[in-house]
Amino acid sequence: MRANLAVGLLESSSIAKGIEAADAMCKMASVKLAKTTIIARGKYTLFITGPVGEVESSLRAGKEVLGKALIDEVLIRNVHQQVVNALDKRIPVDVIGALGIVETKEAVAAVLAADAAAKAAFVHVLEVKTVVGGGKGYFNVCGEIGDVRTAVAAAVRALRADQIVSHVVIPQADAQLLAAV
Repeated sequence: MRANLAVGLLESSSIAKGIEAADAMCKMASVKLAKTTIIARGKYTLFITGPVGEVESSLRAGKEVLGKALIDEVLIRNVHQQVVNALDKRIPVDVIGALGIVETKEAVAAVLAADAAAKAAFVHVLEVKTVVGGGKGYFNVCGEIGDVRTAVAAAVRALRADQIVSHVVIPQADAQLLAAV
């Protein structure tokens, strides 16, 4: 299911410039500043939502303010609702089945990859983390093995090779992993 909502994410190497960009983004267009976070190594992430055109305008304003401090950017039109629900929180499941994990070098790339995975196959998005040590991001999904493989493959295709740290699919994951992931 899609949320009929566009999301935009910017990742900055500067906290101060990130805050300045957030202000410019909110003033530029009718968007909701859904979340800002200081992450490892003094990086700052901004997460906005709204109609596609508004989010695009807002991202342009943010990128202009950030200049060389811009690390990464993501625009997702019609983001999958599971990604929104699982952003930086764990969604419980009773049975894990197969488990897929994609780890990214930068925080916001994990959101883009998770959206591609959720749209590609019938999987349950467990978690999309943008606040991970070292400034990384990751997400995990579970479900039937074929669906999980399809989802992870779609996520990897959505990213540039230099954005990926690792990706794995664990068939028939042990039930104890429910507590660990």
